[in-house]
Amino acid sequence: MISRRFMLFAFAAALLAGTAMALPAAASPEIGKPAPDFLAVDSNGKTVKLSDLRGKLVVLEWTNHDCPYVKKHYGASNMQATQRDAAADGAVWLSVISSAPGTQGYVQPAEANELTVKRGASPANVLLDPTGAIGKAYGAQTTPHMYMIGKDGALLYKGGIDDKPTANPADIATAKNYVRTALEAVKAGRAVDPAVTRAYGCTVKYSS
Repeated sequence: MISRRFMLFAFAAALLAGTAMALPAAASPEIGKPAPDFLAVDSNGKTVKLSDLRGKLVVLEWTNHDCPYVKKHYGASNMQATQRDAAADGAVWLSVISSAPGTQGYVQPAEANELTVKRGASPANVLLDPTGAIGKAYGAQTTPHMYMIGKDGALLYKGGIDDKPTANPADIATAKNYVRTALEAVKAGRAVDPAVTRAYGCTVKYSS
């Protein structure tokens, strides 16, 4: 039997390596309450303000292109397909990069755009958050970490992209995609269920 001490050591080692299999939700906005407003500059130098998107569904995706869990979903085109599905349902998809300068996943605007083209991704905007202000306001812990905001500005979903907390692309085929589930619920006029799940992936590389 694996000892509790060993499990704690393994978990700590994963955190030090910058990777977490499945982390409990940190302090973050509550479901049904207004999502924190923010003002950000995207990879094209455009200013994006969340409150200006009122009346539309908004999906926030925290990302880090060097994270193996992010590579899992982009390498298999799962994240791109989910982005297209969201856009087809009228949602605005915002990819957020909160990696601090000098850390894994940090990019300059031109590199962010190159990644979007290279991977065939289709977010409405790639938001650059090197200070981590947006990520910390949302309690974003991992890459990926997903949030959905309703047309009224209230938070509808927060958590993982799916229910398979691995870096293995083969697991995508049998995974439940929580973002698609949320989109389907909104489209049908139902409450999002589950509204909160555990996010998994690499830890967000904040400056402190």
